[in-house]
Amino acid sequence: MNISLYGISVWILPIVIAITFHEAAHAFAALRFGDDTALKLGRVSFNPIRHIDPFGTILLPGMLLLSGSPFLFGYAKPVPVDFRNLKPLRAGLVMVALAGPATNIALALAAALAFHLMPFVPPGSGQWVAHNLYNAFSFNILLAVFNMLPIPPLDGGRVAVGLLPSALARPFSRLEPYGMLILIGFLILLPLAGSQFGLNLNFVSGLLSATTDSLKQLLLLLTGNA
Repeated sequence: MNISLYGISVWILPIVIAITFHEAAHAFAALRFGDDTALKLGRVSFNPIRHIDPFGTILLPGMLLLSGSPFLFGYAKPVPVDFRNLKPLRAGLVMVALAGPATNIALALAAALAFHLMPFVPPGSGQWVAHNLYNAFSFNILLAVFNMLPIPPLDGGRVAVGLLPSALARPFSRLEPYGMLILIGFLILLPLAGSQFGLNLNFVSGLLSATTDSLKQLLLLLTGNA
């Protein structure tokens, strides 16, 4: 139990901060490009209470931690955006979508740079601080990479909608109501089906893992930690 409690204690801040800043970045970007929907609902804020989802931000990551899952994930309440208000529309759509993952990469960079301050941390709390920094570094990269999968309603899907020609963007955007089902299919159902025939169909998780690891190495190199 002590190990589980310690594990939760070094994950709760990184998860809440990463998710809060991700959603707040979407809200600030939407306001910058002309949509005040999030502002009216109080979402243009770095206050975690405005963004956290009790299940997605607290219970889901907690259950994954307690179950020893090798894959940790969480989410917040999506920021509402009326894309019709964005000006210019396509640039606004792309920039609002990119704001969340870009903020997570910035947070990962900040955590990596903060590793250099560890000699100044009191010895009694050094391990706890180091674990928080490493988890912040890892989770922010994972959140950015996952959200950039080109599947609506993930940020990568919305970037694709903003960049594709209209003839392709419209039908692609219609996948949004089914996006989570598509993800479940690729991440869970397809690998399970493949395992029944001795096939490794876990290629989406493999791509996520490889991209996340490569980005980690790049940021550690850039911040002098490699």
